Amino acid sequence: MWGCVRLSRVITLGLALAVAGAGAMAEPARVVSINLCTDQLAMLLAAPGQLVSVSDLAADPVSSAMADEARSYPVNHARAEEVYLLHPDLVLAGRYTARATVDMLRRTGIEVVEFAPANSLSDTRDRIAQMAALLGREAEGAALIARFDADLAALQAASGDAPRAALYHPNGYTLGAGTLANDILRAGGFANVAAELGHHGGGTLPLEALVMAAPDLLISAETLPGASRSEEVLVHPALEDLRASHAALRIASPDWICGTPHLLGAVEGLVAVRQTLDGAGR
Repeated sequence: MWGCVRLSRVITLGLALAVAGAGAMAEPARVVSINLCTDQLAMLLAAPGQLVSVSDLAADPVSSAMADEARSYPVNHARAEEVYLLHPDLVLAGRYTARATVDMLRRTGIEVVEFAPANSLSDTRDRIAQMAALLGREAEGAALIARFDADLAALQAASGDAPRAALYHPNGYTLGAGTLANDILRAGGFANVAAELGHHGGGTLPLEALVMAAPDLLISAETLPGASRSEEVLVHPALEDLRASHAALRIASPDWICGTPHLLGAVEGLVAVRQTLDGAGR
């Protein structure tokens, strides 16, 4: 009887060690990212040599807050054949990353994990934790979240009535409630005019509605060389009059796109504008 008990204990111990060993071996050794936001999260958290390629967007300073860091990695163009030839054991994608690529890679047996967009500061913490768990870098992820929270708290904007800000981009595009941009505005001490007007998510804000709302701060992305027709609205006389009579801010988009600690750069810029507006009595 006791022999059977001892044998049972040995089997149980063996199974436990096997599970522990499998967990230890689960950390992916060759990781490829094919999405701008997963690129940056992976660069922040991966162990040396663990991340073998990032998307070409990661090295584009117009889109990426980590363009300089991305130049240290081979880039891919989110094409299934090139990713397959990198022999990854994990591919990181966004929920809206090229569907055909994701499906084809999965058919070859490669693990692909899709990240949902971060639509809030809380989502940002969740995405950091998700990436850290996938890469076997939980301690580094926890440290990054703690640093993010501490830096965010240090940027806490003044209390009191929040001035009103409007995001206005080419084609009159704006971002309302339920978006990362909305949370960035709030963290920087501003109310979002688009949210006030009932906008949820991204959409078009008519120029007339913007002018009538008379925001304290008008925020637009920096224009690029060779302006497109979509940018014509940004130089409309009514908008120029609004800029002349109210505060205006041109922003670098990379800090606003992805749920990473780099969004704190956007918050910091807003806090500085808020302090200026408060000092001027708006």
